[in-house]
Amino acid sequence: MKFLKSFLIFLIINFGALGLGVVLMGDGPTSDWYTSMNHAPWIPPNWMFGAAWTFIMLCFSIYMALLYLKQPTKKVITLFAIQFILNVAWNFVFFNQHLIAIGLGIIIALTFIVTVFLVTYFKLMKFKSLLILPYFVWICTATSLNLYILINN
Repeated sequence: MKFLKSFLIFLIINFGALGLGVVLMGDGPTSDWYTSMNHAPWIPPNWMFGAAWTFIMLCFSIYMALLYLKQPTKKVITLFAIQFILNVAWNFVFFNQHLIAIGLGIIIALTFIVTVFLVTYFKLMKFKSLLILPYFVWICTATSLNLYILINN
């Protein structure tokens, strides 16, 4: 019962972050500004972004519920809150404000926070750390896409 409650709380917060990010990005991904840019050859198809983020946040919600039950510390919640803020902020800064370099800084910081989760809690979480790997891989890919846009536009 404790797991289910924690999972639902993290699930609501994580999907809330996705929803808030979508609202704050405006028409970003479909805007003339974005579609006219040079994009990396490895950019996934548009349909994959929604599917990937849904899967990532589902896995991350399970991960956070399990982590929080094992280690209900201020550090865990602080890292989670920073992750939330950075995730939402990137959408606004990059897509809405068109600040590519600042967006890159934000997504690098987000990559760092996700890496901190993975590395810091690996011994505690063991094989359950696999649940944060999709987030790590996706955010590394997104960072490379942001960097490519900065360099090539």
